[in-house]
Amino acid sequence: MEMKAVVFCTGLMLLFAWLSPSQALYFHIGETEKKCFIEEIPDETMVIGRYRTQLWDKQAGSFLPSTPGLGMHVEIKDPDAKVIILSRQYGSDGRFTFTSHTPGEHQICLHSNSSKMALFAGGKLYREERFRMTSESTNQRVLWWSIAQTIILIITGIWQMRHLKSFFEAKKLV
Repeated sequence: MEMKAVVFCTGLMLLFAWLSPSQALYFHIGETEKKCFIEEIPDETMVIGRYRTQLWDKQAGSFLPSTPGLGMHVEIKDPDAKVIILSRQYGSDGRFTFTSHTPGEHQICLHSNSSKMALFAGGKLYREERFRMTSESTNQRVLWWSIAQTIILIITGIWQMRHLKSFFEAKKLV
């Protein structure tokens, strides 16, 4: 009988965990774009938001790892839009938390904290990649030029020895 009660309680807990109210959003924000959401939140409710900022690399077609200095600015206003509950700068990956003290529609706004730095970091990575490719190409050309010079030097040396040998044979010194 005890085992059935434990299984029933576990099943009931899993059912409540599955039915607990939670919402998730997945969206993209441009460098200078500000994204605001209006959410109906009851009073004395803790709201937790998690985020991650990443730069999109157009050439690779994927996200770059987070760069230092790139982060998120979060601003949350109460239903009257008069009181700012939270206005804070955060890092590139993290979470924010606030508790609503009045019921109603709260405004949650997110935007990137740096447009120029993010563009600079993306451009810097692009320039570094181009510089590396140019360096490797130059290194390859120098290698082949060195090999060509060595071959020309050896051929010239062989020609000079044959020419001198035939010269001395013609003079009958050898």
